[in-house]
Amino acid sequence: LYTLILQGNEDSKAVRRSEIITSISRCINPYESYEDLLSVARSDDLKIVISNTTEAGIVFDPTCNFDDAPPSSFPAKVTRLLYERFIHFNGSDDSVLWFLPVELIDKNGDELKKCIMQYAELWSLSAEFTKWVSRCHFQNTLVDRIVTGRPQNTEETEKLLGYSDDFVDIAEPFFFWAIDDCEGLREVFPAHESGLNVAFCDDISKYKMRKVRILNGAHTLSCLGAYLSGYEIVRDMVNDEAFRSFIISALKEEIIPFIPLPEKEKLDFADAVLERFNNPYIDHRLLDISLNSVSKFKARCLPSLLENVKVGKFPEKLLTGLACLIEFYNGEYDENGAFTAKSLGRRYQIKDSKDVLDFFESVNKKQDRVAKILENESLWGCNLAEIDGAAEFIVDAVEKIGNGNIKDLIKK
Repeated sequence: LYTLILQGNEDSKAVRRSEIITSISRCINPYESYEDLLSVARSDDLKIVISNTTEAGIVFDPTCNFDDAPPSSFPAKVTRLLYERFIHFNGSDDSVLWFLPVELIDKNGDELKKCIMQYAELWSLSAEFTKWVSRCHFQNTLVDRIVTGRPQNTEETEKLLGYSDDFVDIAEPFFFWAIDDCEGLREVFPAHESGLNVAFCDDISKYKMRKVRILNGAHTLSCLGAYLSGYEIVRDMVNDEAFRSFIISALKEEIIPFIPLPEKEKLDFADAVLERFNNPYIDHRLLDISLNSVSKFKARCLPSLLENVKVGKFPEKLLTGLACLIEFYNGEYDENGAFTAKSLGRRYQIKDSKDVLDFFESVNKKQDRVAKILENESLWGCNLAEIDGAAEFIVDAVEKIGNGNIKDLIKK
């Protein structure tokens, strides 16, 4: 059991309510009980797999081996689980699974399946296995809800609930889940009959673009600079007039124009996002949003940035957000192996993939570090230094940020 507290603005009214979640029967730590995980694969009851491993989770890591217990990457774990199921049920049609990933990457279901097929090839698994995997269903989905997790003030929470709960979780009332529809899905997963705000769609891409670029893009664009400015939570950031104006102008000038939806629908969603950011109850920590910021910037902000460039607009707000990221990542591994930065009097730990952190440590003390970061196509999927004026703009912005002039920079 655990308690979910929903608090925030709903229909323009502040609400706060709690609910005890009773639907989880157990948890398995695959690093301690790998056989228990594999036993789930052999279960007749298993039908649906839902995942949330962040933007950095659905990736192919060729160093994973079939005999690892478990393999390190999430898709490798899934491949191993599927193979266990395939062998146990002799590849029967009744044993195929439905996957509903909610990672915020484009075509998350397709990408998960692609990684699994790569592992099948790497591990020389049978053609019969890959045919069976092809009969499994990998649905693309989009989930939208701000979840901040465990509250910092546990005493206040216990007073509110009247009991103690070490697993209490906090979220906003708003939620939306769009799922690519498929024959048979609604029978297996009849969420539409439960009153949940779940939409089965022929194409979720328009919802995904709206949510990822406006809500998530605004988060990633602003949170690192706000943290370096001394803020801890999103609400305080959006109540700072400079940051609020920066977010609004970035949305209206550099993000919203490139989303193919009716103008009013986009602007209404943007207004709702700012209201959600200003949730009076949720302390959404900026450092929590900073997790895996490189892959988040690539998924959430870079498409808008490149579309501005494509039509001849210089995206100075989005480039300013990138400059904040570069300064935020100006750290190194400490004696305990944690990647730690100290900037503007703040000491904090940066959490990202090892490849990303290794790269930043290798360039952070070099004179041309900004150029090397922009040129790294493995980070961004393209060479950002080729954008006219971008390198000069970001070098100047990073210098201003490092000197403590973030507010002046974003006001400009």
